[in-house]
Amino acid sequence: MDRDNGPRVRVPEQRAPEKPGTADALRFTVLGPVRAWRGSELLSSGSPQQRALLAALLLREGRTATASELIDAFWGEDPPSQALATIRTYASRLRKILGQDTLVSESGGYAIRTDRAALDLTLAQDLAGEAEKARAAGDRCQARTLINKVLGLWDGEALASVPGPYADNQRTRLEEWRLQLTEARLDLDLEVGCHAEAVSELTALTAAHPLRERLRELLMVALYRSGRQAEALAVYADTRRLLAEELGVDPRPELAQLQQRILRADEELARPADEPAPAPAPLRPAQLPATVPDFTGRSAFVAELGGRLATAEGSVMAVSAVAGIGGVGKTTLAVHVAHQARRHFPDGQLYVDLQGAGARAAEPETVLGSFLRALGTADSAIPDTLDERAALYRSTLDGRRILILLDNAHDAAQIRPLLPGTAGCAALVTSRVRMVDLAGAHLVDLDVMSPEEALQLFTRIVGDERVGAEREAALDVVAACGFLPLAIRIAASRLAARRTWTVSVLAAKLADERRRLDELQAGDLAVKATFELGYGQLEPAQARAFRLLGLADGPDISLAAAAALLNLDPHAAEDLLEALVDTSLVESAAPGRYRYHDLVRLYARACAERDEEPVERESALSRLLDFYLATAAGVYALERPGDRLADHREPTQYSGLTFADRHSAQDWLYTEANSLLACVRQSSGAGAVRRAVDLLWATKDLAESGANSKQYEAAAITMRDLARSSDDARAEGRALITLTNARLVAGRFDQAERDAQRAMRLARAVDDPLPSCWAPNDLGIIALYQNRHAEGEAYLEQAIANFRADGNRPGEASALCNLSRIHLAMGNTTNAVALAQQGIDIYDELGHALRGANGRYALGLALTQSGRFADATEQLHDALAVFRDSRQRLWEGMATFRLAEVDLAAGLPAQAATKSEQALAILRGIGGEWRRGNVLTVLGRALSEIGQPGRAQVCWREALEIYETLGSAEIETVRKLLVPTLPG
Repeated sequence: MDRDNGPRVRVPEQRAPEKPGTADALRFTVLGPVRAWRGSELLSSGSPQQRALLAALLLREGRTATASELIDAFWGEDPPSQALATIRTYASRLRKILGQDTLVSESGGYAIRTDRAALDLTLAQDLAGEAEKARAAGDRCQARTLINKVLGLWDGEALASVPGPYADNQRTRLEEWRLQLTEARLDLDLEVGCHAEAVSELTALTAAHPLRERLRELLMVALYRSGRQAEALAVYADTRRLLAEELGVDPRPELAQLQQRILRADEELARPADEPAPAPAPLRPAQLPATVPDFTGRSAFVAELGGRLATAEGSVMAVSAVAGIGGVGKTTLAVHVAHQARRHFPDGQLYVDLQGAGARAAEPETVLGSFLRALGTADSAIPDTLDERAALYRSTLDGRRILILLDNAHDAAQIRPLLPGTAGCAALVTSRVRMVDLAGAHLVDLDVMSPEEALQLFTRIVGDERVGAEREAALDVVAACGFLPLAIRIAASRLAARRTWTVSVLAAKLADERRRLDELQAGDLAVKATFELGYGQLEPAQARAFRLLGLADGPDISLAAAAALLNLDPHAAEDLLEALVDTSLVESAAPGRYRYHDLVRLYARACAERDEEPVERESALSRLLDFYLATAAGVYALERPGDRLADHREPTQYSGLTFADRHSAQDWLYTEANSLLACVRQSSGAGAVRRAVDLLWATKDLAESGANSKQYEAAAITMRDLARSSDDARAEGRALITLTNARLVAGRFDQAERDAQRAMRLARAVDDPLPSCWAPNDLGIIALYQNRHAEGEAYLEQAIANFRADGNRPGEASALCNLSRIHLAMGNTTNAVALAQQGIDIYDELGHALRGANGRYALGLALTQSGRFADATEQLHDALAVFRDSRQRLWEGMATFRLAEVDLAAGLPAQAATKSEQALAILRGIGGEWRRGNVLTVLGRALSEIGQPGRAQVCWREALEIYETLGSAEIETVRKLLVPTLPG
């Protein structure tokens, strides 16, 4: 749109509606320009009047339009004298284009005969009908997806540029339907919890349709659920004022009731609609081990396995195999499910503990003997051999409906003879080994409990009163148990047996990781003993891998990183890891990634301390650090060609991965983020601190991603403290620069300045070029944000000189772009444009995509202040695309905010409000309060200009609170905006 009179909703590029059949089939669109395709070829539809005839016929969806109806559609009450001849001429031309079988003449009129799927409108109607059905069935996500598909069929204004009163009426009808669909989709957005994302679109829509109360209602809910109660109430006040001024009416009752619910801080309103809970299956005890009275959670697994058993009657041998580590609750779950499924197996249930985790697993022929006796077979009739017993067993089960629970199986070979072979029977198997070689089995991997389930189990054993008094301590206990059911049961049983203990006493005992496994013992239950059964069955190479991999602190580990830690080639490492997965001592988190349960990791470390020499443990972690540093430095070099980190970083003895392009390199970096930062925090040994600090430096992009900013800052603080305690000035200086970067991202400029000042002093003392260059660059940025422009200019000129002395051209470009912003703040617009362009030229010459986007961001700011809005928008859009592609959420949000500033300056307040809301959503949890205050200030200006002064005042008041808390220079600017409402 050229005018600022409505939302600019981005939809997928319109294509002709897809139709199954021949490649040259005709297809049509009316939800945008009226067009016709034959296959992929766009057909000429002639003059606007000829397109009007095509549109009129298409909108009748195959029904015949008489000549008089068409004349009325074209000209209304004032047709020309040759109207009928004109209609016939247009029809003749269209028939030549479309074919006589498509445009037919009948009963003195015309019709277009085509399939429903050939017209975008009928396709949209069908999809909308499917969406209604999905929503009625409770499938909100599917309904939302379908409505988005419908809205994606629009390509601007329906029947664009088609003349005539009929087209005008249909345009209005279709636009109203589009709005109704948009409201329905936004309603679904709120139901599934996407309230923050919906605010920006609703802000634009309410500006374009200010009297549409349903949109105002949705906006109020979205704001309230986003924690913006005052703004939600301001929307109501703005709506009430507008309706009174424009129509002389009050808001509809639903809107007034919503205002009251918000005033009451209605908790139900604050929560998205919950999905309907599955109905619990009845408990039916039978000839099985007794189910535990405090069975807790696992509802999804209960439903999944129960569903399989419920349908066993119509299948041949339904087999479900549950796998997981020792203590995860496989037997408890299986017994519970078997009890619930008893009514489906009226002929009985069989159970056996196959002792698969022990040294002597049960023999299949022995088990078959006991099963046959339970089924009524006399001892004298039971054969001697395994095959004969298995055959008799299957014959005995024929025609019966029996459930067989095979608990604690060793492997698939042990249970194959025990499986029924006829319809109506089912087997439920538990094992520490995944039964991948059991044909036809339904495999279930059982993980630990959720925190809620774990706390519920703990409470059922200990009692509501004790847990309720110390809920936080109870959460600490179940977390220390790694949410493992066996560990929780042991801990709870110890506490229940000791009335003088508080929950806090138990939590304190479990806080010591070195003693935790010893504490988790009660009677004949012990977590360590459960793990030892599995560990004792490992081959030597598997046991070594199990011990050493447990040393790494990350939440999981990739195959490549594990190979480095183990000093093996990837194929050999994979064989060992997959063997550990099969024993359930290690989990496969995703293809090529592995992880330990927390308590299993503690056990693995205990084994490593007992069975590995200290030098081997240190060497394993050193190889892992080398691998991460070498790989991360390669990623850094791909993102920043010409940067000098490669020349100044610590050397590594173990090589890393290489990548063909920056996108695959970024994928690795963000996938490994948590493991990388864990490795940094763990690297406290002699000779490791410097490499760990350089690893932090090489992963600076993680600080700006938003997802990893807090973890990055915590790792930087750890390394600063370690370097300081070991009197390593070089490592401390570099760690301080990484910390400065993290605090700049968080908007804590005073802390960032102190860190950068100390880093600069340390760098001079040890002559380290990296912080010598970057410290003054960062200090210049901080001075810019704090309006100390002359000081910032001096810092940045020093940074430029240092970068040039080190031959660091990307660093020089960064400082030039930052200096551009200083000149812009000082009013030197021409210099600002020139400096930013110099930085961009260097970046482009070196092939810097991401840093080049930072340069274009700076240039966009300068062009905005120069009044060159179109050029500024182009630069900022280019930067935004790169930031988004590079997963730099901070800069994505800031570029969106700057585009809002351009729109506001260009007189497009509705677009500015939309982009400001988008920026707030993107910057949620990153960027700090100062940046949020800046966005709120611009949002308030935009809202004020589109007739929402109440919301504008709320935004400015929140911005003022932020600035007053921070002591920012922007206080007076916002105070002036609030002058009409400030007291005194």
